[in-house]
Amino acid sequence: MMEKIQRFGGAMFTPVLLFSFSGIMVALCIIFKNPMLVGSIASEGTTWYSIWSIVENGAWTVFNQMELLFVIGLSIGLAKKANARAAMEAFVVYTTCNYFISSMLEYFGKFFGVNFAAEPGGESGLKLIGGIKTLDTGIIGAIFISAIVIFLHNRYFEKKLPDFLGIFQGSSFIVILGFFAMLPIAFLICLIWPKVQQGIGSLQGFLASAGIFGVWLYTFLERILIPTGLHHFIYTPFVYGPAVVEEGITKYWMGHLQEFAQTTTPLKQLFPEGGFALHGNSKIFASPGIAAAFYFTAKPENRKKVLAILIPATLTAVLAGITEPLEFTFLFVSPPLFAVHALLAATMAATMYGFGVVGDMGGGLIDLLAKVWIPLFQNHKSMIVTQLIIGLAFIVIYFFVFRFLILKFNLATPGREENSQDIKLYSKKDYKAKQGSNVPVIEGANQYTEQAAVYLDGFGGAENIEKVNNCATRLRITVKDEALVQPDDVFRSGGAHGVVRNGNAFQVIVGLDVPQVREQFETLMNIEN
Repeated sequence: MMEKIQRFGGAMFTPVLLFSFSGIMVALCIIFKNPMLVGSIASEGTTWYSIWSIVENGAWTVFNQMELLFVIGLSIGLAKKANARAAMEAFVVYTTCNYFISSMLEYFGKFFGVNFAAEPGGESGLKLIGGIKTLDTGIIGAIFISAIVIFLHNRYFEKKLPDFLGIFQGSSFIVILGFFAMLPIAFLICLIWPKVQQGIGSLQGFLASAGIFGVWLYTFLERILIPTGLHHFIYTPFVYGPAVVEEGITKYWMGHLQEFAQTTTPLKQLFPEGGFALHGNSKIFASPGIAAAFYFTAKPENRKKVLAILIPATLTAVLAGITEPLEFTFLFVSPPLFAVHALLAATMAATMYGFGVVGDMGGGLIDLLAKVWIPLFQNHKSMIVTQLIIGLAFIVIYFFVFRFLILKFNLATPGREENSQDIKLYSKKDYKAKQGSNVPVIEGANQYTEQAAVYLDGFGGAENIEKVNNCATRLRITVKDEALVQPDDVFRSGGAHGVVRNGNAFQVIVGLDVPQVREQFETLMNIEN
């Protein structure tokens, strides 16, 4: 069950990856349309303003079609076969369900307690999804319908029908099953969801008033669950779902950014819910402190090697907000050290919130600059300075806490191992020398092929692979016989940052190249089979 939950959580990250660029573009457009920042050229009605309005409308695509992205993304990530067809099936069935809901509310809205004549948005509980006026089930509805379609696809996609019905097998059969399944499901959604919306409204009020402890607990859970892959279930309802604000913190923040930028009212007063998106601060400020502690506790003769590992990992964490390569560097050395990291990250977020820092700060420094610091600096520089002071203070706190614990308990962090080879960065030349003629020659081979070959060999070959999946930085593999899986050092020789082992379910911490590695991994599997 845990393996299935982890795969589901990882699949949710597929559409999430698209939000960072879109958010930066929306923020830049808002900056360039702000007369206070760029002058009178940005006044409404000018050509400059019109051009950036066009760009901004395009940048809103990901946010406005969020539900469709999750429907498609989940099916791509979770379908066991024919992923592209599964995405098409999910889109059609989800759209069909919304048409059913729309028609049921149009004719029987009073029975369900919904005023279908109301304008979408606000307190109406309605929304336009793909041009369909329907109930606003958000990403919860998208995930639910997509999960149903994935179940049908995995079970019935290859079902053989009689020859005279052959035209209806494959994707057609899945859509047919989905069509009839959506009729009762749409009815149940119309019956139940309006009550759920009322409950969500009450939950939003409760969480928004949870104060500093609520922010601390949210951030702690988001960090501490990273090793399990379950952290997606923590931040997604807050950042992209309705946990604290309608349609999620990210969309709400971008929709009100211009308003926030032009007011001098403290943002915590205007948007207290923004405290539930401060977890990115630990990516920006914790990472340098941790890296410095690793460097200064390493053996002097190993520090150059350690620095070669830490610089790219730290820059990735600070700039892009992807922390797993750095965090997994010490997670497997000392899990309690990772728990200390989660505690400090939560304390940092709670401290910032207590001093009035709020906003959509779940990413790295690039996100932070575009979506918070630059547009808000004119009227909210005091909040930004407060955030910087607290963040810089926590860099120092992280350094001294980690340095003390590493030395106190003699932890084998990078550069302190007995065998200095453990911190070696392996090259393609090293790999080829090790593998010799065993590396298969395949059409379309690239720099990821050799890395994938190391991992495939480490898992005991294609015949031992049962499932393949990935999230943002991890290659997720389910094997038939876990006894055939080789030690972590084998995977590290292929560039992995670590391996999570849970029975016959494994997660190889690859990094941001994991989609390309997975593609070559599956290509090699097909050759061996």
